[in-house]
Amino acid sequence: MAGTCKIKEALTENKLWYLAGPAIFTDIAQYSLGAITYGGGMSSAKAALESNTKVLAFEAGRKHKILVNTRSVGISSLHLYEKDSLLVVIKELDCHQTLEQMKLVILGVVYEPGIECYGPGIRELFMSRNNAHLVIAEGRVNEAGERYLIQIKSDILILQKRHVTNACSRLQLIILGKMKIKDGKAMSHPDKSSRIVPMTLMFIVLCGFSFYLGGIFCSEKNRIVTKDIAEVVQSPKEATSAPLQIKPTTFPECSSDYQDYTPCTDPRKWKRYGLHRLTFMERHCPPIFDRKECLVPPPDGYKSPIKWPKSKNECWYRNVPYDWINKQKSNQNWLRKEGEKFLFPGGGTMFPRGVGAYVDLMQDLIPEMQDGTIRTAIDTGCGVASWGGDLLDRGILTVSLAPRDNHEAQVQFALERGIPAILGIISTQRLPFPSNSFDMAHCSRCLIPWTEFGGIYLLEIHRILRPGGFWVLSGPPVNYENRWRGWNTTVEEQKSDYDKLQELLTSMCFKLYNKKDDIAVWQKSSDNSCYDQLATPDAYPPKCDDGTEPDAAWYTPLRPCVVIPNPNHKKSGLKSVSKWPERLHVAPERISGVHGGSASTFKHDDSKWKVRVKHYKKLLPAIGTDKIRNVMDMNTVYGGFAAALIDDPLWVMNVVSSYAANTLTVVYDRGLIGTYHDWCEAFSTYPRTYDLLHLDGLFTAESHRCDMKYMLLEMDRILRPNGYVIIRESSYFIDAVSTIAKGMRWSCRKEDTGYDLEKEKVLICQKKLWYSSNRSLR
Repeated sequence: MAGTCKIKEALTENKLWYLAGPAIFTDIAQYSLGAITYGGGMSSAKAALESNTKVLAFEAGRKHKILVNTRSVGISSLHLYEKDSLLVVIKELDCHQTLEQMKLVILGVVYEPGIECYGPGIRELFMSRNNAHLVIAEGRVNEAGERYLIQIKSDILILQKRHVTNACSRLQLIILGKMKIKDGKAMSHPDKSSRIVPMTLMFIVLCGFSFYLGGIFCSEKNRIVTKDIAEVVQSPKEATSAPLQIKPTTFPECSSDYQDYTPCTDPRKWKRYGLHRLTFMERHCPPIFDRKECLVPPPDGYKSPIKWPKSKNECWYRNVPYDWINKQKSNQNWLRKEGEKFLFPGGGTMFPRGVGAYVDLMQDLIPEMQDGTIRTAIDTGCGVASWGGDLLDRGILTVSLAPRDNHEAQVQFALERGIPAILGIISTQRLPFPSNSFDMAHCSRCLIPWTEFGGIYLLEIHRILRPGGFWVLSGPPVNYENRWRGWNTTVEEQKSDYDKLQELLTSMCFKLYNKKDDIAVWQKSSDNSCYDQLATPDAYPPKCDDGTEPDAAWYTPLRPCVVIPNPNHKKSGLKSVSKWPERLHVAPERISGVHGGSASTFKHDDSKWKVRVKHYKKLLPAIGTDKIRNVMDMNTVYGGFAAALIDDPLWVMNVVSSYAANTLTVVYDRGLIGTYHDWCEAFSTYPRTYDLLHLDGLFTAESHRCDMKYMLLEMDRILRPNGYVIIRESSYFIDAVSTIAKGMRWSCRKEDTGYDLEKEKVLICQKKLWYSSNRSLR
């Protein structure tokens, strides 16, 4: 590599930034916002890497007589103009033996080995909170990051071949093309939609400057290739004249041992990941080459699920054939097996006499549970979701959360019963929900070590809980005076734990609201002046800095700091939002933070979906009957589809793409539930858990990133046999989707949208019930 490490001696800048990627070192990941740094086969200890990189920075500074700043910083457009300093970093990385596999790609500058030329950068390649979804907290690039890096590599190879390309022009046109809004759907880049115009202007300026750099440094400065623009950006006429056509294909069955396959939380892959804070239970999606291109079979003897509301109390054993909870928790009445069924008596570790009496006591402690003030809740460590199931009858919609662990299929039991649930764990990454979302959070002996790791798990509860919201804890160390003997501990240890918990909660502006027997209730402050105490230098936990994005929650590392509610959102607190059900149709205050969002667009969206759902019910009469209970809107905007179905005996999981405008705040503010997700990856649920999947233009929005085949295979995985799919999509994709669906044993029919639009169609599909004939292991 020595031949490629010539450093220009003439440097005009007097400083060199030390650039550390945010995901290389676990301990500093939550602070660093530097450039994307990817280590191929990075086997060195993180401490050694950190040390080596710092030494490298100092050596480079001393060698070239420039000042080195070793703090981690984000690369903004300003740093582009410090081009000579950035070039030194790139070249020194190439020369340094211990980091020879590390590739650092920086906005606007790419080094070409063996050529005295610095071409313009292809993309905005710096790592910030807006694209933290490309890595996991331990420092490894996830599946989305791999796709990103593949594209980077491809672009750099093009650049090295041509020296200077028209890639900036391509990017500019693509961004401008994505500014279109279709039926209220923001098509711009995620988390940047509110800044799309200034970002576009910045790219125009940067691209112009990059061409200027290319002209200065490249001997072939007049060589500009333009043909790629025509290849990438088609005119609307060309794009719609010929629908997408693909060859028919038939997908094989997966082997029977994949009947409960959860690709991103696969126990067979746990050994690959760390034990620290149970990170192995977080999402770890398989790489592209390891994806399954087969249909997940149902268990032997699978039957159509028992209908709601009967399903709340029983389900078929063969549909969820797992005995661990039945055997280990039989004395706590979680469930019991009788004949061909599992029965759910409504018991739990802290409420063996039944969940009804437990929630009755909770309502006595929290009167707001009875008058519509509390509408949304989250249950961390939900068991079989008996708490969330009981609250449904009381008008409270709960997201039941549990990891895939030794409590076999907790979430699958919940969804089989018809209760909202999702796989997840509070570990090293934020939960996939925006800030200030839930009205109440609950933990019933959920075994989360709330006071460990500086209270970082409590800080995440604080982030997702609405100002004025309630946190309910039952189990250790609550009521330690009477319970400590059954917890294999001492009364002194439990008192210490309780005091520590109370101290942490007070420092986060929680106050003890009520307490009786085994239940304690704390309330998050709705007065931001409480957080002034965090301004002192020795305060712990500290206040998060202004650069922390409170709603970023897709592969976003937890941070040991308090997210302060936005003081401008004066109507987002629990006492300020309208009570249920009025809040469903009131435009939330936070809609103003969505690009193009306003009260009028909200009302238009609400009205539009009432009309559309009425049309859907004509096309699919099963909607509104007991045939459909668990529903997912795969790419919602404001939750209009779910709102239009509110009077039907079903619930809707509203999914907002991690690449779309952040509208999930609006969904929660109106009293609905949902999650962030990237449909290039598998969803956090078990197979056969939804009766109806709905999508509106999802392939139009995501097909440039995600393979449509894998998206449809994932839909097949989570859809119940005999379940339905409503695909509202551009005519360009409809035939191709229908072809793939046929290969998955779906029956589909194409219908009009009800608006007499030829450019858009509705595809109604139903998944057939079939049984595995493949017994061999893969």
